[in-house]
Amino acid sequence: MEINELNRLLGNVDNYLLDQILKGRFTKEMKILDAGCGEGRNTVYFINQGYSIFGIDPNELAIQYCRYQAKSLDPNYDAHRFQLGRLEEIPFHNQAFDALICSAVLHFAENVDNFWQMIKEIHRVLKPGGIFWFRMCTGFSDILEKSEKLEGGKYRLPDESERFVLTQSHVDKLQKMGFQFLEAPKTVLVLEQREMGVFLLQKQ
Repeated sequence: MEINELNRLLGNVDNYLLDQILKGRFTKEMKILDAGCGEGRNTVYFINQGYSIFGIDPNELAIQYCRYQAKSLDPNYDAHRFQLGRLEEIPFHNQAFDALICSAVLHFAENVDNFWQMIKEIHRVLKPGGIFWFRMCTGFSDILEKSEKLEGGKYRLPDESERFVLTQSHVDKLQKMGFQFLEAPKTVLVLEQREMGVFLLQKQ
């Protein structure tokens, strides 16, 4: 397959999400929510292949773009599956989804309470056995020793960004909430800049 064809099929999908797609983690019978979908970079493949993908984002222009893109890719697609919404108040009912993806969103939590507010909403809308895939800033290496500690679990990282950082204590609490790892977590250290982790969990 040529590069142009791959781009049309996949869009600008997160490489680590593509890894899960290639492993067959998602099926067309699933209802999937992209929580913090932005302009839909991670929805193109799912729409192209006829998956039941939904999205929320607090940015109205981003949602309008997602709806336009969905209709451009599939004229029969229900574009109102993309809704204006925040992770703190996900506008869908309890246990609505079989899978939820959340790429580079949770590290924008205002503080630790805000982080757990979003996690509890994610837990609420996932069915038992549902998959939770997310990517965010982490602090498992020595990156925090090179960062300035702020309030509420946030740090000013060496790249000058201010992010909420996931640590082992947060991972432990996720497991106590009833999330179980389906794969060992992975982290990537961008040298002298930041650390990003990829997590695949299942709601018990």
